[in-house]
Amino acid sequence: MMSDNSNFIKTIMKNDLESGKVDHILTRFPPEPNAYLHIGHARAIINNFEMASYFGGKTNLRLDDTNPSKEDNEYVDSIINDIKWLGYTPASINYGSSYFEQTYEIAVKLIKEGLAYVCDLTHEQMAEYRGDINHPGKESPYRNRTIEENLKLFKEMREGKYKDGEKTLRLKIDMASPNMNMRDPVIYRIMHVSHHQTLDKWCIYPMYDFAHPLQDAIEGITHSLCSIEFEDHRPLYDWVVEHSGITPVPHQYEWGRLNITHTLMSKRYLKQLVDDHIVTGYDDPRMPTLVGLRRRGFTPDSIKNFIISTGLSKINSTVSYDMLEHFLREDLKLKVKRVMAIIDPIKVTITNYEEGKIEYLDASNNLENEELGQRKIAFSRHLYIEREDFLEEKPNKKWKRLSLGLEVRLMHAYFIKCNEVIKDENGNIVELKCTYDPLTKSGSGFDERKPNGTIHFVEATTALPAKFNLFDFLMKNEMVSKDNFKDDINYDSWIVKNGFVESYLKDAKPEDKFQFIRNGYYVVDKEAKGNDLIFNRSVGLKSSFNV
Repeated sequence: MMSDNSNFIKTIMKNDLESGKVDHILTRFPPEPNAYLHIGHARAIINNFEMASYFGGKTNLRLDDTNPSKEDNEYVDSIINDIKWLGYTPASINYGSSYFEQTYEIAVKLIKEGLAYVCDLTHEQMAEYRGDINHPGKESPYRNRTIEENLKLFKEMREGKYKDGEKTLRLKIDMASPNMNMRDPVIYRIMHVSHHQTLDKWCIYPMYDFAHPLQDAIEGITHSLCSIEFEDHRPLYDWVVEHSGITPVPHQYEWGRLNITHTLMSKRYLKQLVDDHIVTGYDDPRMPTLVGLRRRGFTPDSIKNFIISTGLSKINSTVSYDMLEHFLREDLKLKVKRVMAIIDPIKVTITNYEEGKIEYLDASNNLENEELGQRKIAFSRHLYIEREDFLEEKPNKKWKRLSLGLEVRLMHAYFIKCNEVIKDENGNIVELKCTYDPLTKSGSGFDERKPNGTIHFVEATTALPAKFNLFDFLMKNEMVSKDNFKDDINYDSWIVKNGFVESYLKDAKPEDKFQFIRNGYYVVDKEAKGNDLIFNRSVGLKSSFNV
């Protein structure tokens, strides 16, 4: 699917293959199973799989499960399902925990080589000893323990003889390094927590910066791709791989992060939205999670095309949410049937049409794709139209819908003219009395006069009641600040309307997608059951995005 258009990662891969540095491409997607994936993760998934595939290579999925206090099989399952939904099949599905024994043995090797030591400093003391960007750190008083003592203590750590936080294993690198990540980083900590894969086998767990490069090396990853915030971690990545003794040696490459306007892309903050019940769950259609976007009606191809179109660079960038919506419209416009739904109904009575008679008219399911076929739509004395399609006051010349004394065409049907407005005791319009002209049937060739526009309708006696979920941005501002993101929440971003759809949709099931003529693209919600039809608005018809 990826085009021939180049980016700096593809250029690196191409050069590595041509120079013989590598003879194949193997990438990996290594999420921690502590949350649901969002569209930022989709960027990593899509680029890893697409670029490897472009060169005939493969991609592994590796669950980075080195922090059991926050991980769960629920997230493991969701990650695997999301990748499958996007259309990708990993070459293998691996767990970081599968390499715990090898990782432990490499840590023992480093101790024996005098490159790692057991430290008793607390977390607070370690931060104090570390220094800052302008001042070198100072060495731990435990840095010069003997190899024998370090081996004994590390073995006892594994055996569970110490409490959480009581001891750590650190690399012995350089406490004066200008790169803070190289100042004797912790590579093992004690955590008496049951692991979702290994259960209670381990009570010490490797840190990400130690486990990750080793796992890449063990799996034979050729190009380890990640976002730009890991650029400062690359010297540590290289140090760990070099001293592990594993060959061939993988290399890490970073790209800039992609931000989307009105979108919060942080696992931690998205979890807060769920935990604080600001949203209904990770699959809330307003969420940027893949399960949320799927429930909203986004398709795998729309997300892939969006991600690929944004390209790759070393610089962080921000694109408009309109761009994401554009690719959904482009993907759906020739794929889905175009049917009629009335979201905010006004009742219409055709006073000169026979009571009890129902006429069935021909309608195309998609004028731009005749392969989607045709259907029959009902027409009778009793109809519904959109409230916004009627204006009681005398309209200006630009008004191209229904009003008192004006004539419009009902789509696929006849001209109607409004003659009377019925209101309730509060002055709200509840019914329009109209007449129709039987000579104006759609397709008849009638051209004696022009209607004041064309509007859609649903026949009332066969119509199916439906609930429509309409969404606005969950985050009000274009640029979302993580520092005070809760102040930016739009609590009116989910509006429910009750209206009607054609009887043609009686068999619609969750994830079925339609274009509701003149209203937008909608998808059947997961909570729809039987006659209880629920539709989520995926995207409106109009776009402000320019390709």
